[in-house]
Amino acid sequence: MEREQQIINHTATFVQQQLQDAEGGHDWFHVERVWKTARHIAAHEKANRLIVELGALLHDIADAKFHNGDETVGPKRARAFLEKEQVDEATISAVENIIRHISFKGSYNGSSYKTPELDIVQDADRLDAMGAIGIARAFNYGGFKNRKLYDPVIKPVAYQTAAAYKKNEAPTLNHFYEKLFLLKDKMNTATGRQLAEDRHRYMEGFTEQFLAEWNGER
Repeated sequence: MEREQQIINHTATFVQQQLQDAEGGHDWFHVERVWKTARHIAAHEKANRLIVELGALLHDIADAKFHNGDETVGPKRARAFLEKEQVDEATISAVENIIRHISFKGSYNGSSYKTPELDIVQDADRLDAMGAIGIARAFNYGGFKNRKLYDPVIKPVAYQTAAAYKKNEAPTLNHFYEKLFLLKDKMNTATGRQLAEDRHRYMEGFTEQFLAEWNGER
């Protein structure tokens, strides 16, 4: 266990260094929150603790959004680091697969890959896209991409493919209907579902208030 904790500590330091200049919604603090939430969920679920913690720490080590859509960078970077740490091959492979399959857009691809560790890290990552922090992250990224806050003429879209979702440039409020409100029903674990309920209600209250203010009603 001491060796495992040493690997986890080294990984946390590595990720913090790698993401020191990252966009605010995908920076070290996002990773740290996902890591904490994943540990909380794992305490109530059966899973390999080391894989959960390494997967949570490395899940955004090279987000494809910031690497010209290249989804191979993250797994490669994680593998290179873990090999230097002399982590066993089975653990490295499991972490790579978490990075490959964690994203929301992956839900459009019908991937059959599923493990308890992926379920936990995916829930933790999705929870960070919900609630008060999820709202802050959505508008932070919208500002980063210079998107409108809202445009009543541009209606939310039910995307059918990952490619269509990735090309989306809609106003930020549409993102609530196109992704954030869908997350509650995509939770994998009982603990994740419980945590999602409160965050989902908070987002509903926010959008109701937002639209009322937009229309001059409050």
